[in-house]
Amino acid sequence: MRKLKKTYESPVKAWQKDRILREKKLISEYGLKNKRELWKVEGKLRRFRRVARKLTASMNDEQKKEFLKKLNLLGLIEEKGDLDDVLELDIYSILNRRLQTIVNKKGFANTMKEARQLIVHEHIFINDKKITVPGYVVKKIEENQIKKI
Repeated sequence: MRKLKKTYESPVKAWQKDRILREKKLISEYGLKNKRELWKVEGKLRRFRRVARKLTASMNDEQKKEFLKKLNLLGLIEEKGDLDDVLELDIYSILNRRLQTIVNKKGFANTMKEARQLIVHEHIFINDKKITVPGYVVKKIEENQIKKI
């Protein structure tokens, strides 16, 4: 059996009032279960930025196009975006692409907590497939195919 690695990094300093207040606000605003979910999203954002910085330094245009295409499919940047747009991404851009947020914004649920419950209880389908992960990042193509059953 293989050992799973952590998908998040906890903050270096445990007691920073500004960070704690910002995290509390994001958790309540986006209906996250705990801070670990927020740290996972922050890690995802860090990885995107790291790749963008490496690609900015390199001369490989093919890898740049492939990376930008991937982020465009996720709906994080515009079709004509470049690596500077990736570096300008913030945590809100990824949190707004989560299935839980989109279900709430489409009006299937009245609150974020209710949207999370609908997803976990298998009432939300994308392309006739059950999605039970509230943190699923919805692609632009899939956004119009979300259904509540």
